[in-house]
Amino acid sequence: MKKFNLVQKIFIFVILIALSFFAYNFFVPKPTEMSYADFIQYLGEKKIINAFVNDEKIVFFLDGSEEKFFVQNPKTPDIVEKLLLSGSFVKIEQKSSEIFTLIFDIIFYGIFIFAIIFAFKRFISPSTFKIIRKTNVKFDDIVGMEDLKKSMIQIAQMMKNSNNFKKQGIRMPKGILLEGAPGNGKTLFARALAGESAVNFIAAKATDFQSMFMSIGPAKVKMLFRKARKNAPCIVFIDEFDGIGTKRNYSGSAIETENTRIVTALLNELDGFTVNDGVLILAATNSRTALDEALIRPGRFDVKYTVPYPDKNARIELIIKYGTNKSLHENINVEKLADKFSGFSCAHIESVLNRAAMYASQENQNVIELSHIEKALKEL
Repeated sequence: MKKFNLVQKIFIFVILIALSFFAYNFFVPKPTEMSYADFIQYLGEKKIINAFVNDEKIVFFLDGSEEKFFVQNPKTPDIVEKLLLSGSFVKIEQKSSEIFTLIFDIIFYGIFIFAIIFAFKRFISPSTFKIIRKTNVKFDDIVGMEDLKKSMIQIAQMMKNSNNFKKQGIRMPKGILLEGAPGNGKTLFARALAGESAVNFIAAKATDFQSMFMSIGPAKVKMLFRKARKNAPCIVFIDEFDGIGTKRNYSGSAIETENTRIVTALLNELDGFTVNDGVLILAATNSRTALDEALIRPGRFDVKYTVPYPDKNARIELIIKYGTNKSLHENINVEKLADKFSGFSCAHIESVLNRAAMYASQENQNVIELSHIEKALKEL
């Protein structure tokens, strides 16, 4: 059975109201018009038993008759009083335009309330930050960067056996900051750490905390940490950290005020839990200098790692990995190709090879030639 969303339900509701109104006007018998002189005569004879008065007309019933009549409302000051004195039951009706105004006011406020409820459910729904039980990523899936992997493996061991490290006087850091250019695998490192540690994983990004409503950002920060504690041991990864953790600016603008509140909420949450809570915060940024100094001081983000561009050996491994299903031409020298990719990120290398494969496909070739790669390099 098809389910309707909120907008469709409101639209159907409005259509039903409109159809009900037109059906009423179409099927209900129309009253017969009577001359005003006859109306006054019946009024004087006290034969009018029920009268419905509005700004345009007077609709009434005569004693002993079920037929409905109407006359134009003369709008004299005493017409209602005369009807009452004649013993008629009188009801003052609102104009149809006023009824429509009331109906549409109700619809408008209903839509407004539904919109507010929908917005709050959308922006601060408990399902905003999903718990990933298994990331299915290990450090073996990451090419190169052996020194960084060695350091991260030690963090994974701390997550698994914190008591062994406590005996050596070593505590697990509260937070780890990963800095590096886009596309070099910061997110992959975070997922691999969760996979190696066999703990829960929550992935968030700066845009998750941004909203058109004030104070939603800080509320989401609190929700994120509350969920992490509830699902400990847990690794929380915040991507694009410089999007919410920038240096506080007390200029007074709404945007800066909201940013300050988010940073303050982060500071409170980072200070509000201990390593014993089993929560580790990983944050990725392209620029550490843009971050608020209080946020990344020792005791909050104790460890800072740089995710570098892949070296030549790593680039060779990446070319082999990304070219496995793309059939590089046998004349292509992988080492020389790695030199061409010097200074490229992991994502950049994959993108070049994928674009080269597209050029080869356009020429109905099953292998990628050097000319295709050079063409892709010029384009990207």
